[in-house]
Amino acid sequence: MQTALGVVVGVLGAGLAAILVVEIIHRLVLRLGRRWKLADALARQAHRPAQVLATLYAMQLALRLMVSSFPGWESVLHVILIALIAVGAWLLATVLLALEETALERYRTDVPDNLRRRRLHTQVVMIRRLTVAAVVVLAVGVALMTFPEVRTLGASLLASAGLFGVIAGLAAQTTLGNVFAGVQLTFSDAVRLDDVVVVEGEWGKVEEITLSHVVVRIWDDRRLILPSSYFTTKPFQNWTRSSAAVLGTVELEVDWSVPVPEVRDALRELVGGSDLWDGRVCVLQVTEAVGGSVTLRALVSATDAPTLWDLRCLVREELVGWVRERWPAALPRLRTEISGADGAQPAERRPGAGGAAANGAEPAVRGGSGPSPEGSGDARVFSGDPDGDRRGRAFIGPTAGPDDDH
Repeated sequence: MQTALGVVVGVLGAGLAAILVVEIIHRLVLRLGRRWKLADALARQAHRPAQVLATLYAMQLALRLMVSSFPGWESVLHVILIALIAVGAWLLATVLLALEETALERYRTDVPDNLRRRRLHTQVVMIRRLTVAAVVVLAVGVALMTFPEVRTLGASLLASAGLFGVIAGLAAQTTLGNVFAGVQLTFSDAVRLDDVVVVEGEWGKVEEITLSHVVVRIWDDRRLILPSSYFTTKPFQNWTRSSAAVLGTVELEVDWSVPVPEVRDALRELVGGSDLWDGRVCVLQVTEAVGGSVTLRALVSATDAPTLWDLRCLVREELVGWVRERWPAALPRLRTEISGADGAQPAERRPGAGGAAANGAEPAVRGGSGPSPEGSGDARVFSGDPDGDRRGRAFIGPTAGPDDDH
């Protein structure tokens, strides 16, 4: 009894001593963490698993030194060994979390120009998930190999691994496809965390990328969850792949009598007084003139997609109000022409039947400051100013120079 009590006291004393040593090291690392962020992250993340690992190891070592054998000796040591493997995997996973936290803290994404940082953020998160999954699988494998029965079956399992691999691959084809697609997305830079995308007719921001799926936070706070393979097999729009600045359009259908130059001036005055416009593009063009109406398209730019949405709504509202209040004759209308039984036009509409045309005078045209100057940038998308010229060159193929062969 005295020997058993001494062993218990010795084992518990070893565990307490290990805890004391870990606490001293923890305090030193915390002090070091005031100047080194990685040390601070390690002190917070790895403190508890380091305590458990050191305690188990010290107790196992004391037990081996103080006792040579007792009933159930092998079983106790086996349980402690499995516990050490599990806690070691836990400690390694927390170290990976600390490294990830330090990297993400250094490259924050809440800054205006964050394309490179978002790419790194996505890759670090994916690498951490892959390594943690590998650590868990490795720990389970090592723990299983501590059983003699499993080691005996190891040769047979390896011999049939090819067949089982084929069967497992066929059974989990979709799952494995999503896993590989998730890895491909992470390192191909096709989509990153916080990218603004349009998928399945929905507009939102990439909130999470995992090994199996991608979570898109839609503008109305819903979540669209898509398999990772979706982004490798189907087309989608990425509005922030190279820059967050985007262009947006507002279209209005108005009557043919609309004074386009005045509407263009009103658009320029409107966006110039708004803090939503980034000052790059403000263009008004007539894109359609069929079916009894004219389609005006206002093209404006903003620093990012949410700001562009508000700017488009503002432009649409103000232009509708401007047409209604300043030029009501340009509101959309349906015209009907009444003619006689013989198909002749009414007298006041026939040429030479009177009115201004009969007197040789030109009919008055409402609206009017005349056509826009040839070089007006407000009427051009792909020319007229440096930004428009750059946009136009992006859609023009190589041109032949004066010295090129024809």
